[in-house]
Amino acid sequence: MSLQEPPRHPPQAVSAHESGKRFGLRDGVFQAVTQGSGEQYLSAFALLMHATPFHLSLLSALPQLLGTGAQLLSVHVAHWFSHRTAPVRWGIIGQSLAWIPILTLPLLFPEWAPWLVVAGAALYFGSAHFAAPSWNSLITDLLEANERGAYFARRSRLMAVTSFAALCLGGILLSLFEQQRPLIGFALLFMTAGFFRSLSVRSLAQVTDLPVQHDEPAHQNLMAFLRIGTSRDFRRFLVFSGLMHVAVLISGPFFVMYLLQDLHLPYWGYGTWLAAAIIGQFITLPGWGRFSDRFGNKALLTFTGFLVSFLPMLYLVSSAWCFLITLNFFGGVVWAGLSLGLNNYVFDAVRPADRANGVAVTSTVNATGWAIGTMTGSWLISTVPGSMEFGALSLHPASNLPFIFFISGVLRLATSIALLRTFREPRQVEHRPPSRLLCELPLIAPLSRWTLERLKESRR
Repeated sequence: MSLQEPPRHPPQAVSAHESGKRFGLRDGVFQAVTQGSGEQYLSAFALLMHATPFHLSLLSALPQLLGTGAQLLSVHVAHWFSHRTAPVRWGIIGQSLAWIPILTLPLLFPEWAPWLVVAGAALYFGSAHFAAPSWNSLITDLLEANERGAYFARRSRLMAVTSFAALCLGGILLSLFEQQRPLIGFALLFMTAGFFRSLSVRSLAQVTDLPVQHDEPAHQNLMAFLRIGTSRDFRRFLVFSGLMHVAVLISGPFFVMYLLQDLHLPYWGYGTWLAAAIIGQFITLPGWGRFSDRFGNKALLTFTGFLVSFLPMLYLVSSAWCFLITLNFFGGVVWAGLSLGLNNYVFDAVRPADRANGVAVTSTVNATGWAIGTMTGSWLISTVPGSMEFGALSLHPASNLPFIFFISGVLRLATSIALLRTFREPRQVEHRPPSRLLCELPLIAPLSRWTLERLKESRR
């Protein structure tokens, strides 16, 4: 009996796969510089422009809602383009140019400054969302199912270290101009963000897009996709993802206000707090990727969904700077896994031909939850008292925001308890009981192996 050689991809396909993978990594690096030097400081810039909690809510929610419309538009007009790289290119160009109105319009019309920052951010994130369906469809077609976790973890890790460097340099730059001319510092940051985002266009030009060849054609509209193109597990996953975004965004936009206005941290202190989360992501992303490929994204979501619930509750414990840095470090660890699981579950749960539809629908659900959460958080700021007493226990934090963070954590926990058990893993993966899986988690796995080795040596 003769052995057959495994099927070989034609040279054109191999070239396209390699160019696409390289672009995904380079694009991640350029995007990370933009995130670290621009996106992460948008809320701080809005506060400098006299933004209120309501403005911060809009800054968080409105770009996501408009971005959802941009994704739906992108899916609807995808057949207008001969290659999937075209919508990606236009989205990147829009992101690069959006930093000009973000910076200049608030300075030209200071009486409308907070609203103009929100409008510029909507243009920026709308452009990013327009590119997202085609970007995800292109990259995932170039990856095998059991290598996506490792690849996206590698990409995220590159982004984490790059964003960390940009974030630290940005914090130092803002601190240099903080006392005299802070606007100069923001101008330098935002120009850097726009320049590096534009570099992705040149990298994209080297990508060779293959013709889309799937066993079954994609559903032509999103309603048909939702009606007959999705499984019960995927629809229940959407409910979990949407409600988790509601719970998370009740607190998400207001950490910058708590740190800069209530605790009066300098820009370098705020930048260090942000950087701690990026370090946590960088250290653990490879482990989360291996965990995802081996045990599945459902197991990943189960552990991180519960862990992420307790993080905001701990802001009631202390406002000490070192404690906040440590807490956000572990926040980065957990969020690295949760974000990876939320993204990759979509790729596994829908047919390859429908991945653009799946990404668009998931983004729509998440953006709706995002908007509901931020507006609810804004309302809670005007409702929740600034101190509470429970018998002998008296809580008097710097503001009422730690109580809102606690409410966010309770809602995250309720969402995880109620919904994580309602959907299953769509891939064939290795199954282990939760107690065994616990020893495979990043940070815990090396410690478990070290402990086992010490026990074996002690028995000899």
